[in-house]
Amino acid sequence: MARTARSLHARKKRRKILKQAKGYRGTKSTSYKRAKEQVWKSGVYAYEGRKQRKRDFRSLWIQRINAGAREHGLSYSQLIHGLRLAEIDLDRKVLADLAATEPVAFAAVVAQAQNALNGDPVQRRIEVERKPEPQARQKPEPREPEPAAEPAEEPEASAEESTPEVEATEAAERKTGELDVDLESVEGTGAEGRITVGDVEEAAGEEGAVNATEAAERKAEELGVDLSTVEGTGANGRITVGDVEKAAGSGS
Repeated sequence: MARTARSLHARKKRRKILKQAKGYRGTKSTSYKRAKEQVWKSGVYAYEGRKQRKRDFRSLWIQRINAGAREHGLSYSQLIHGLRLAEIDLDRKVLADLAATEPVAFAAVVAQAQNALNGDPVQRRIEVERKPEPQARQKPEPREPEPAAEPAEEPEASAEESTPEVEATEAAERKTGELDVDLESVEGTGAEGRITVGDVEEAAGEEGAVNATEAAERKAEELGVDLSTVEGTGANGRITVGDVEKAAGSGS
């Protein structure tokens, strides 16, 4: 008898197995023999995993139902028995969802189970009052853009503002306060015409101002010495405390 060729179906079968084994490590995704074994084992593991997953979820549902029933003074077994007597057909998944998310509806179901256990009449139709949900905040309507205000005309600069500011060092500004010298009357000799301490002291000497330290001024007031008559021996001819004491000793 002639041999029947089935190469087309054989390749189709192999491609199906290799497609299912795609992503497996090593030769399990390329060798047909090893891929076939691994795909079969994977199916067995998946079947066992699905069964285990169902057991885990059933255990979780029972725990939630038991926790909700304990809050109303019943155990899990008493609640299930009461629901059977009341002929309320709710599976454990629905009861667990009610216990976790709808405590008011779950309490109504527990109340009917309690009536069945006590022999009281059971209401098959349970009405639950729900609080109205807060309305969503309406988005404010977009306002039309207001026309841009015309820029106000800037006032003309006064003559004082137009005059350039006098540039001086910080030490020179402090020195002008000590020697009572007007910065505008001082000619700067520093970089880019900046006024330095030497320029201020020179201007103070030209104006006849007294060039003395603060301590020398206080000493002169204590001893009653006129600073204009004292000759300074300090830096740039500045009057020091020693010069004031010397002038006071010579005057006495």
